[in-house]
This record gives sequence, structure tokens and C-alpha cells, in this order.
Amino acid sequence: MPVAIPSAVLGRYRRFSRFNSPYRAHDDGSAIDLYPSGSTGPSPVSGVVRETRTVGCPDRPYAADEDHLIVVDLDEAWCRRTGAPPGTVARLLHVVPAVEAGDRVAVGDTLGELTRSGFFGRWVDDHVHLGFRPPETDPIRASGSLPVTAAVDVEAVEWDGTGTVVERGPTHVVLDAPSHPAPGERFAALASDEGVPLDGGLTHYAGGGTFRERPLDDGTALSLWGSRVGVARGRSIRWDDAAVVANGERVTGLSLFGARDGVGAKVVWREPAVDVGDEVRIGVTPDDDPIQLGNR
Repeated sequence: MPVAIPSAVLGRYRRFSRFNSPYRAHDDGSAIDLYPSGSTGPSPVSGVVRETRTVGCPDRPYAADEDHLIVVDLDEAWCRRTGAPPGTVARLLHVVPAVEAGDRVAVGDTLGELTRSGFFGRWVDDHVHLGFRPPETDPIRASGSLPVTAAVDVEAVEWDGTGTVVERGPTHVVLDAPSHPAPGERFAALASDEGVPLDGGLTHYAGGGTFRERPLDDGTALSLWGSRVGVARGRSIRWDDAAVVANGERVTGLSLFGARDGVGAKVVWREPAVDVGDEVRIGVTPDDDPIQLGNR
């Protein structure tokens, strides 16, 4: 059974995603990224810090050359609440620890300042990475982590693929669409043509997923704007060989997440050919040489 992150915990963050990552720690939804509103990382768990350590990461010119791991022995009450086996250990990354071994942390306590490490793509927002290791296993390893689910409803939002640029970065743009049905009140995500809320990097990461509590049946096909984008396999979606295009130009991909503050699409684009105020139309087209980033 997956560890079910309660809605009261998720509500402390503006966005979350289980599949929007190239790293194996997220395979089949075995980790969750939580995006706070500020510059510090609020704890999503309660327990006692077992250890902290500094870890190496890929060398990126825009990022820190090290990251940090915080290992927490979870309280029994937190485990009961989420369905985690007693003795489960939490692994948290991307926070410069303001805690140390022996400290007790509660949900919402500050773990430290968020850090942008070389594990991040340039377009990725600061976040807390959370995963779980079963009892009596190596807490440092990411592989073999417990599956994670979100115990919160995520509304599926239809979108015709058009919008206006409201933010431009070196490798991304953010659009003003799709609109959030109730900002600040509940989570929402881009819907497939079938009405399924989608999660992940479409299609620049090999796999994605959904925000459904129950996985889709294996072999279930999903489409977007009339083009098939992937097929369900286990808890994941295997993206088809396809490309995301913006105004007819092939781009890196589309970043998908569950959002409480706004669903506005983030288009990952090596060198954006548009600026703030420009109109953009997003589409998907088959491509036998799709962009695939990372190591998944």
C-alpha cells in the first residue's frame, strides 16, 4: 500500500508532483515534490531527525554544487495517519538543514532554507523532495522506496492549448492559461481529453502519471488536443514518441503538476522565441525522435 500524504499536509504547499522528474527516486510514483510559497522548507512529516548529510550532485552553472539529505524517523501517529508501516523513515532533499540529529520536527516546522542544486533543471522551481524507506532498510538509498499517493482530490481542468505569456525565464515561459477554477481553495491540474488530471514532464521525461487515487488500467490510452500522448503502465504513464510544439515550433516539453495557486502552463523551452504578452498555442504531434532528458 502506498504512503498517503494527507490533504492537510499538502495544503501547506502551493503545488505538488510525483512524476515531474527524471530521477529514479520518482519511478512509479515513489516520491513526491512539494513546492512551498516561501524560501524555506516546511516539514511535511513529524518525527525525530536521525541524521543529515551533504551529498554531491551534477555540476550546473546556475545551481549549487552540493545538496543535502535529511533523514527522519517517523512518529507512530504520522505512520498510522498515512498508512506507512511502523518504523518507516522519511528522506528529504533540497533543504539546507537547520535541524540536526536528535531534533524533533512537527508538520509545518521549518527544516531550513531551500536550495537550488544541480539535481534541478534550470526551469524547475525550488521544492522539498520527500520519499520513504521501509523499516530496516538503508535510509540513504532512494531505489526501493515506498510508493506515495496524495490523499486529496485534484480537479481536472480542460484547456484548448492557447494562452498569453506572463513569465519568461532563460529556458521556460509560463502562460496565463488554463485558469484555476478556485485559486487557494483546492488543487487542480491539466486534464487529458479523457478528463484525467495529468502529472509529469510531457514528454521530456520518459514517464508521467496522473492525480487519480487509483491507477488506470494497464493499456489505457490518453490523449491531449486530439493526439495520443501515452499509455498507462502500473501507476505510471509511458509517454508516446511525441513532441510538444509552441506556435508550431518544437519545444522541450510541458511541465505538469497539481496546483493550488494557479494552473498556468509552464512550457519548457531551450530558448523561448516569445516574450511576456505574446500569444502562444500549444500542441502535441507524433515524433520518432522525442526529447528525453535525465536518467530514468
